[in-house]
Amino acid sequence: MEYSVGRCGRVVSMRLFEGEDLYESIESVAKDENIRCGAVFVTGGFRKAKVVVGPEQEKPKIVPNFRNFVGPGEVLGVGTVYWDDEGPKLHIHTAAGRGEETVVGCPRGGASVFLILEVTIIEIEGVKASREFDAETGVKLLRIVQGE
Repeated sequence: MEYSVGRCGRVVSMRLFEGEDLYESIESVAKDENIRCGAVFVTGGFRKAKVVVGPEQEKPKIVPNFRNFVGPGEVLGVGTVYWDDEGPKLHIHTAAGRGEETVVGCPRGGASVFLILEVTIIEIEGVKASREFDAETGVKLLRIVQGE
């Protein structure tokens, strides 16, 4: 286990509009505001999303299993934002539903807003962490520097 203790910094409230991209919007604000570490909460609607619902294959590298969510539908989610060597990267898991259909997972294949998406970012100060490439899994994983 790796962990570090920080404290709450700024709180960013966002409203995303119809058609805006979840990842582009949050990562853009995190970059503009230099939020290096934060908790992210979303509520509102998705027009569509391409969601990872688990691994299609685990070895030798993880291959994601994508499922398309076709809205419009309701969504809620929780995630984090940490930087890699290119900038801020959002990692979020959502539950999106329309009628009897529900898709739960990571919409990293893209997600566009239906009507409105309310986003709250709570900055975490005092934690030194980043997303680093893990050769064993083939994905970028969170690494926390202890004792910072």
